[in-house]
Amino acid sequence: MRVILSLLIIVLSSTGAVAADAVKKGDVIPTNLELLNQKGEKQSFDKLKGEKGLALFFIRSADWCPYCQVQLLDLRKGEADPILEAGYNIAIISYDAPEALNKFATRYSFDLSMLSDEGSETIKAFGILNEEKKVGQFGHGIPHPHIYVIGDDKTVQAVLSKESYTRRPEIKDVVEAIEALK
Repeated sequence: MRVILSLLIIVLSSTGAVAADAVKKGDVIPTNLELLNQKGEKQSFDKLKGEKGLALFFIRSADWCPYCQVQLLDLRKGEADPILEAGYNIAIISYDAPEALNKFATRYSFDLSMLSDEGSETIKAFGILNEEKKVGQFGHGIPHPHIYVIGDDKTVQAVLSKESYTRRPEIKDVVEAIEALK
């Protein structure tokens, strides 16, 4: 019984719970996304957005998270084309340093914008910081993976997430969310 209870506690604690004040549909984003990309260039929402807005993917790490890497490689394979064709650019945010993002981008010929939030300030502003990872622990500063579809006026049009970091919304889910906005 004790083993079952322990396993239940582990499962419940890894469900990906986010803060009650996490950014929701209809909110204006809490930051202008002024972060460095994988090339060390300063970016902002206005530089990143497309004609209709931005699909913003928060990931744990392009450096060490295999689930994030698979999600990124799916974006690279052309599955993101319908998002881009609908007028939304795509940006990825993680707590990785620009050098780690550049290493991934170079290795996999990944040309979408990858933004470094090393201090996790943007992650915190969106209310999706994984608080299970304490200061000093490996992974401190990672977000709960989320995808935000943001209009060109900085209003959140859709939020996509799953209960666990091992399961992610699929690219087709983002496309469907964007199509539902028409």
